[in-house]
Amino acid sequence: TAAMYEESAAPPAELLKTCWSCRVISGGGLVLAGAYVYSAATKVMRRGGPASMGLVAQITFAASLAAWGIVILTDPVGKSHRVGEDPKT
Repeated sequence: TAAMYEESAAPPAELLKTCWSCRVISGGGLVLAGAYVYSAATKVMRRGGPASMGLVAQITFAASLAAWGIVILTDPVGKSHRVGEDPKT
């Protein structure tokens, strides 16, 4: 039975390509994490705190988290072929 499981199990890289709910959960979680980090950074600025290098790094990290989530949600890998062209070739 172990051999049958190994043959049917998809590699982890293929799992995100075929599992829509996995992509929605992980991509949405990253976008929400980016929003949380951004809101924590802007809370300091709203209180009148100075814009330090740490704050800029925090906002940059929030933007990169959100961008990574969007990339996972949209899944652009393998979609750069022309219309009517076989993507496998």
